[in-house]
Amino acid sequence: MSESSRTNSRRPMSSRANSERSNFAAGRFLTKTAIPRRTLLRGFGTALALPLLDAMVPSLTAAEATPAAATNLRRLGYVYMPMGFNPAEWTPQSDQLDELPSSLRSLAAVKDRVTVISGMDLQNAYPGSHATSNSAFLSAAQAKLTESSDYYLGTTVDQIAAKRFGHQTQLPSLELSMDLLSTVGQCDNGYACVYQNNLAWSSPTTPLPSEAHPRLVFEQLFGEGGTPEQRAAALRSRASLLDSVAVEIKRLKQRVGADDRNKIDQYVDSIREVERRIDHAEKSVTDNPLPDLDRPVGVPAAYADHARLMFDLQLLAFQGDITRIVTFQLAREASTRTYPEIGVPEPHHPITHHGGNPEKLEKVAKVNQFHVSLFAEFLEKMRSIPEGDGNLLDHSLYMYGSGMGDPDAHDHSNLPILVAGGAAGKMRGGRHIRYDRPEPLANLHLTLLNKFGVPLETFADSTGRVDELFDPLEI
Repeated sequence: MSESSRTNSRRPMSSRANSERSNFAAGRFLTKTAIPRRTLLRGFGTALALPLLDAMVPSLTAAEATPAAATNLRRLGYVYMPMGFNPAEWTPQSDQLDELPSSLRSLAAVKDRVTVISGMDLQNAYPGSHATSNSAFLSAAQAKLTESSDYYLGTTVDQIAAKRFGHQTQLPSLELSMDLLSTVGQCDNGYACVYQNNLAWSSPTTPLPSEAHPRLVFEQLFGEGGTPEQRAAALRSRASLLDSVAVEIKRLKQRVGADDRNKIDQYVDSIREVERRIDHAEKSVTDNPLPDLDRPVGVPAAYADHARLMFDLQLLAFQGDITRIVTFQLAREASTRTYPEIGVPEPHHPITHHGGNPEKLEKVAKVNQFHVSLFAEFLEKMRSIPEGDGNLLDHSLYMYGSGMGDPDAHDHSNLPILVAGGAAGKMRGGRHIRYDRPEPLANLHLTLLNKFGVPLETFADSTGRVDELFDPLEI
C-alpha cells in the first residue's frame, strides 16, 4: 500500500481531538475547559488577576482568536523625569546606539529595544516654566495661566488610550509618582499647583491624582480597600493576601499544564515579594530619622528602593492585565530631593540652574543617569517575563523623558526623549533619531497612539508621525 493510500485509509480526527492535539503540542493541554482571560481568584477583600496563560488562548473571543492574539502591542507606559538634562552626557554621537553616553549607559543590556530621539520640542509649554514642562508632556497643550481652580489644559495621551481600551481591564489606567504633596494654589510663575502635580488629565478640566504610597497602589491592584483602620485590621488578620486565595491557586494549577504552573508560581512569588517589601518599609519607617517632606510615611527610606517598588507594581499590573496604561512621575518639577547615594547631596532643583558651571552640569548628568538606571532595571525585568511568543517587553511601549530641555533656561526644545519596548516586533530599536529642525513631541504621541490602536489623525499641534520608529512594512 502506498503512503498516500495509508494516509487516506485513516479515520478522520474529530475537531475536538484536533484541538486537543494542538493544545498538547503547544504545551497547554487541558483536562477541562479553557480558562477565560478575565479570570479572577477571589479571597478575603481580594480579587487576584492572573498573567496571560497558555490555557487562556483557546478561550479568546472570535475577534481575538488569531495567531497574533498574544503578540499584539498590549501596553503603553510613560515615565517622566523632571527638570531636563545635560545633553553632553545624554545625546548619542551617531545614528546607532553602539556607544551609549554616560547618562544612558545602563540601557546597554536592552538597547536593541530602545530608540533615542533628539530634536523634539513642546511649543505649547512656553513661556517656559516647571508647571508647563510637566503639564504639556502628555497633553502637548497650553496650560491656562491661573492660580485658582479654573485651570484648563487638555486630555493627555494616556487617557485617550484609556478611554478606548480601559474598559477591557480592571483599571482603565494607573497613575503613579514618587512624591505625594497636597500643595494647592500657586506653585510656579502664576500657575496652579495642579499643573505641576499631575501628569494625567482625563479632560481639560480633570487632572487625575497620582499615588506614591506602595501599600495604597498594592491595594488598588489587589484589594483590601476601606479606611486605614479597616486596612490595618485586615492586615492583622492575615499574613499575606495570597493566603486568602491559596485554595483557588491550588485548584487552578490542577487545571493547567506545566508551563502555566510555572507562570503562576513566578507571578505569585513576585506578588509575595512586593508585599514583603511594602511590609518591611512600613515597619522600618519609624526607625528612619531623616526628614523628607516629599516622601509619604510608609515608603522605603531610600529613593531607589521606593522607585524599584513602584516599577515592580507596574510589572504586576501588566502581568495580571489589571491595566495596560501607566504614567509614572519619577520626581516632581522643582523638586528639592537630594541624592547623596550617587554623590549629589545638593537639592536637585538648584543644581539644574547651572549657569554653565561644569560641576553642576556633572551633577545633573549623575541624576539623569541614576533615574535612567532604575528604568533600565525595569526594562530588563520586563524582558525576563515570558508572555505569548515573546516577553512582556516585546508587547509593550514606554516613552521616557522630560518636558524641559535646558533646565537653566527653562527651555522646551531638544527634549530628552527615548522610546523603549518591542511593540510586538514592530519597533526598530538600537537607534538614535535626530531632527535638525524642531519636531513636535505631539508627533511622537500621535505615532504611539496609532500603534496602540487609537486611530487619530492629529493630536494637539502634531504635524505628522514619527514613522522612523517602526519597521517600514508595519507603517
